[in-house]
Amino acid sequence: MSSPDFAAYEAKCAAVRALRAEILPTNKAALFQALSYAGIRTVVVNFDGYGDSGQIESITATDDVGAEVAIPLTDIIVKNVDFDACTIIEATTTAGDFIETMAYYFLEQTHDGWENGEGAFGEFTFDVGEQSITLEYSERYVETHYHEYEF
Repeated sequence: MSSPDFAAYEAKCAAVRALRAEILPTNKAALFQALSYAGIRTVVVNFDGYGDSGQIESITATDDVGAEVAIPLTDIIVKNVDFDACTIIEATTTAGDFIETMAYYFLEQTHDGWENGEGAFGEFTFDVGEQSITLEYSERYVETHYHEYEF
């Protein structure tokens, strides 16, 4: 039995990351266009994780006056990366599903393991007008101060 080739695997992961970075501007444009057509100004995605489990808690969209609106169910075409083939492919999804996919992807890229141990929480803000995505991230931790005395 041969041992896995970790160097080749790491090289493939690096190539996949580069492809994902390459398709990000196109995917953001497709998403923001769909949200703009639906009259959406902002989408806020709240997440929370701890104890080796994490999830999206809510996704809320608002219009220009701050009223909550539904995220459109219409299909959008985005680009994705086929890890095994290390190629870019097209996929059809909904704006809501893609927002969730992007949130998990960005968490993996910036804070892999965000759901482990004491975990983390925060929110993404998708600003349609600015065509920007901002992550506010708070990590939990436990601190202990040990003292021992012998008299």
